[in-house]
Amino acid sequence: MEIALTVLLVAAVALLSAQLPGRGEQARTAYRLAEIERRVQLVMDHLGVVDAAPVPPGVREHLARGDKIKAIAAYRKATGADLRSAKEAVEAYTEPR
Repeated sequence: MEIALTVLLVAAVALLSAQLPGRGEQARTAYRLAEIERRVQLVMDHLGVVDAAPVPPGVREHLARGDKIKAIAAYRKATGADLRSAKEAVEAYTEPR
Protein backbone atom coordinates (compact mmCIF):
# COMPACT_ATOMS: atom_id res chain seq x y z
CA MET A 1 0.00 0.00 0.00
CA GLU A 2 2.81 2.40 0.88
CA ILE A 3 4.56 1.72 -2.42
CA ALA A 4 1.38 2.53 -4.36
CA LEU A 5 0.96 5.81 -2.49
CA THR A 6 4.61 6.71 -3.08
CA VAL A 7 4.31 5.98 -6.80
CA LEU A 8 1.09 8.00 -6.97
CA LEU A 9 2.72 10.92 -5.17
CA VAL A 10 5.75 10.86 -7.47
CA ALA A 11 3.48 10.75 -10.52
CA ALA A 12 1.43 13.69 -9.23
CA VAL A 13 4.57 15.76 -8.59
CA ALA A 14 5.91 14.90 -12.03
CA LEU A 15 2.66 15.96 -13.71
CA LEU A 16 2.53 19.21 -11.77
CA SER A 17 6.15 20.08 -12.52
CA ALA A 18 5.56 19.40 -16.22
CA GLN A 19 2.90 22.14 -16.18
CA LEU A 20 5.31 24.81 -14.94
CA PRO A 21 6.67 27.12 -17.64
CA GLY A 22 10.34 26.64 -18.47
CA ARG A 23 12.96 29.36 -18.39
CA GLY A 24 12.86 29.71 -22.17
CA GLU A 25 9.13 30.27 -22.14
CA GLN A 26 9.44 32.82 -19.33
CA ALA A 27 12.13 34.68 -21.25
CA ARG A 28 10.00 34.75 -24.41
CA THR A 29 7.01 36.00 -22.43
CA ALA A 30 9.08 38.73 -20.77
CA TYR A 31 10.46 39.81 -24.15
CA ARG A 32 6.99 39.90 -25.70
CA LEU A 33 5.63 41.91 -22.78
CA ALA A 34 8.48 44.42 -23.00
CA GLU A 35 7.89 44.78 -26.74
CA ILE A 36 4.16 45.36 -26.21
CA GLU A 37 4.87 47.97 -23.55
CA ARG A 38 7.36 49.70 -25.85
CA ARG A 39 4.82 49.85 -28.67
CA VAL A 40 2.07 51.13 -26.39
CA GLN A 41 4.43 53.86 -25.18
CA LEU A 42 5.19 54.83 -28.80
CA VAL A 43 1.47 55.13 -29.55
CA MET A 44 0.89 57.15 -26.38
CA ASP A 45 3.79 59.47 -27.24
CA HIS A 46 2.47 59.91 -30.78
CA LEU A 47 -1.02 60.78 -29.52
CA GLY A 48 0.30 63.00 -26.73
CA VAL A 49 -1.30 60.89 -24.02
CA VAL A 50 0.21 61.31 -20.57
CA ASP A 51 0.02 58.33 -18.25
CA ALA A 52 -1.28 59.68 -14.97
CA ALA A 53 -1.18 56.33 -13.22
CA PRO A 54 -1.58 56.61 -9.48
CA VAL A 55 1.34 55.85 -7.25
CA PRO A 56 0.99 52.29 -5.86
CA PRO A 57 -0.29 51.94 -2.28
CA GLY A 58 2.19 52.78 0.43
CA VAL A 59 4.78 54.34 -1.86
CA ARG A 60 3.55 57.91 -1.44
CA GLU A 61 3.41 57.56 2.35
CA HIS A 62 6.97 56.24 2.57
CA LEU A 63 8.24 58.96 0.24
CA ALA A 64 6.48 61.63 2.33
CA ARG A 65 8.44 60.37 5.35
CA GLY A 66 11.65 60.36 3.32
CA ASP A 67 12.04 56.59 3.47
CA LYS A 68 13.05 55.75 -0.08
CA ILE A 69 14.05 52.14 0.67
CA LYS A 70 10.63 51.31 2.13
CA ALA A 71 9.00 53.09 -0.82
CA ILE A 72 10.94 50.85 -3.22
CA ALA A 73 9.91 47.78 -1.21
CA ALA A 74 6.26 48.87 -1.29
CA TYR A 75 6.47 49.46 -5.04
CA ARG A 76 7.95 45.98 -5.58
CA LYS A 77 5.25 44.39 -3.45
CA ALA A 78 2.46 46.23 -5.28
CA THR A 79 3.74 45.68 -8.82
CA GLY A 80 6.01 42.64 -8.71
CA ALA A 81 8.78 44.68 -10.36
CA ASP A 82 12.44 43.81 -9.99
CA LEU A 83 14.71 45.91 -7.80
CA ARG A 84 16.18 48.04 -10.59
CA SER A 85 12.78 48.85 -12.14
CA ALA A 86 11.29 49.66 -8.75
CA LYS A 87 14.20 51.95 -7.88
CA GLU A 88 13.87 53.80 -11.19
CA ALA A 89 10.11 54.15 -10.80
CA VAL A 90 10.35 55.48 -7.25
CA GLU A 91 13.09 57.92 -8.29
CA ALA A 92 10.83 59.11 -11.11
CA TYR A 93 8.10 59.85 -8.53
CA THR A 94 10.53 61.98 -6.53
CA GLU A 95 11.76 64.04 -9.49
CA PRO A 96 10.10 67.42 -9.97
CA ARG A 97 7.80 67.59 -12.98
